[in-house]
Amino acid sequence: MDTTLDHAALDYFYAEGWITQVLYLVKSGKEATVYCCEARPSTGLGLVAAKLYRAREHRSFRNDAVYQAGRVILDGHARRAVKNKSRFGREAQQGMWINHEWETLQALHAVGCDVPEPFARTEGAILMGYRGDESASAPRLHELSLPPDEAHHAFQVLMRNVELFLANNVIHGDLSAYNVLYWQGAPTVIDFPQAVDPRFNPHAVALLERDVANLCGYFARQGVRADAKAIVRDLWRRFLRAEL
Repeated sequence: MDTTLDHAALDYFYAEGWITQVLYLVKSGKEATVYCCEARPSTGLGLVAAKLYRAREHRSFRNDAVYQAGRVILDGHARRAVKNKSRFGREAQQGMWINHEWETLQALHAVGCDVPEPFARTEGAILMGYRGDESASAPRLHELSLPPDEAHHAFQVLMRNVELFLANNVIHGDLSAYNVLYWQGAPTVIDFPQAVDPRFNPHAVALLERDVANLCGYFARQGVRADAKAIVRDLWRRFLRAEL
């Protein structure tokens, strides 16, 4: 692939010495475009993923208000602009959306969650850990049918991650087999811009219920039986009692 791609975010990662070339396009969706990049040897990283976000008006999240509920915008000018949906407000909200994923990845990776490690960011992109090799990216879980032993192990790992997210005041909010990568027997959860803080978001329990139900639905088709409602009741009870 041509390494002179006309994109400011990629140019920044080149200029700052993070990457030497773009190897291939991983995904181009309504939310973002992701490239597999070769990291500069001095970084010691091998392959990295460059996630370039599309403008907010091109994103497909239908209920932004559900995810934004409880988030505080300290800057009064930005807060008013977002409320009035001005051009500046839309740009500010897009920046906050990206920054939220960056900060969430930092926090979750630091406590040992199975999420990509974030390395660098610009106003419109994040450079993070990659799952895959030089020829292909890791498949998403929904593309796979796992052997029974692998399915049970992957389910336990993901439920442990959901618990660890919650223990660190994060609910993914859009979790399913579509945003879990599976590589060399290990799942990795991706896509966190919509993640919510259960201490402040009034929709937190409903979002947690949906996340767990989505995963249980996929794994039920792999032969793993689990009671999603019971899992959520237990997680939420322990969260409220600070027992996670």
